[in-house]
Amino acid sequence: MQVTNPIIPTKQIEVFVDSESGLDLKAICIFSAIGFFLDDDTYWMHKKVLRPSTVSTMDSNNKLKVSKSYFNWHYSPRSISFHEALDEFTELFEGIIKEQSEGKKVILPLSSGLDSRTQAVALNYLGSNVYSYSYQLENGYPEAKIAQEIARRCNFDFKAFTISRGYLWNKLGDLAHLNGCYADFTSPRQMAVINHFPNMGHIFNLGHWGDVLFDNYGVNELTHDQQVIFLQKKLLKKGGIKLASDLWQIWGLQGDFESYFQECISNCLQTITIKNTNARLRAFKSKYWAPRWTSANLSVFESQKPIALPYYDDRMCKFICTIPEEFLKGRQLQIAYIKRRNPELAKLMWQDKRPYNLYNYTSPNYLRTMGYKISNKIGRSISKFKGKSYIQRNWELQFLGEDNRLELSRVLAESKLSEFISENIINKYLNSFYNNNALDNAHPINMLLVLAKFNQV
Repeated sequence: MQVTNPIIPTKQIEVFVDSESGLDLKAICIFSAIGFFLDDDTYWMHKKVLRPSTVSTMDSNNKLKVSKSYFNWHYSPRSISFHEALDEFTELFEGIIKEQSEGKKVILPLSSGLDSRTQAVALNYLGSNVYSYSYQLENGYPEAKIAQEIARRCNFDFKAFTISRGYLWNKLGDLAHLNGCYADFTSPRQMAVINHFPNMGHIFNLGHWGDVLFDNYGVNELTHDQQVIFLQKKLLKKGGIKLASDLWQIWGLQGDFESYFQECISNCLQTITIKNTNARLRAFKSKYWAPRWTSANLSVFESQKPIALPYYDDRMCKFICTIPEEFLKGRQLQIAYIKRRNPELAKLMWQDKRPYNLYNYTSPNYLRTMGYKISNKIGRSISKFKGKSYIQRNWELQFLGEDNRLELSRVLAESKLSEFISENIINKYLNSFYNNNALDNAHPINMLLVLAKFNQV
């Protein structure tokens, strides 16, 4: 059997390789630190996933025989004007959207950011039949208001959802099956509303990875070793290195986790022969981050309807490699596209630059900024007075509170996680999360839950 894997795959294809069997404890430590497996690693030493942009051949037992790359990320900027780049993006983006949506009712998840807004502009311009929806966290930022206004101005059907406290415990088994325990369970908020998807339309049009391809880190040129340190900081989640180091120690692995982790990042980065720092960092994220973390939860959508991802398209990846960095910095192409095709949508607030829109975010006004901050603070104070904490992250709804604590403890006990990870480690992070600092220990709790469900399979 031969498989051609896209430049950014939407799913992880596992194959067997020549190696001793057993758990890959070092890979699991990295997974625990950053929330996804790096490169082609899995939980098992004798199992790997097919790498992006490869043509691979397996035998009848799904054992990998040979794998060859057909694309390498590069930075080959052309001598073109910004207007020419915008023209090319417009033609390419709308062409991909049209191919993916023509003759179908499109399901469009809408946020108050730029990626889905750019899709809404294209779908509206093409006259597509669209059912849009958005969600916001219970007692959190009213993200659905901006999304609803986008839908109204595009004449899309629209439904707003509120992500409720504690929904996860009824969905946990299904979610573990869908993402294979390759990512945390609180990031895919779509799982909370999955039962509504079948009646919405024919195909999802998802905006994943647009924010990476059409922006850069804005850093100065860095050496290879400096890029490794930069990526290490970006990859590590709060509390991740502590959890990984604890696991490394209790499993008796040689050396230390941080040195091993840096070596793995360096080895991955060395496969990308790009001199420009920002382009190289983008390529690293697209090659190693998108396929292993972003794509892991696409299966939730795909379990209900087919999925289409315009920013994942091979043509979009190849296009990005030829665009000068100065045109990508600050989301310029997406912003210019929205202004060109639908100025009314450009006038709506951009969540990342609240309270400003795409026309005035570069010229903030002190009084307007302070007015917004004061209004926002008053709103939070009122919620606190009513006994409701302002929610910013889904894990707050799923882990905080006595009911959630009991459910979490039940799952950890039923999974017999203590046979895989020492009870002392489990209790250490539970106590730190509930009695000390929830924010710094939320990621370890997320990962312990994933490892618990993996252990239960």
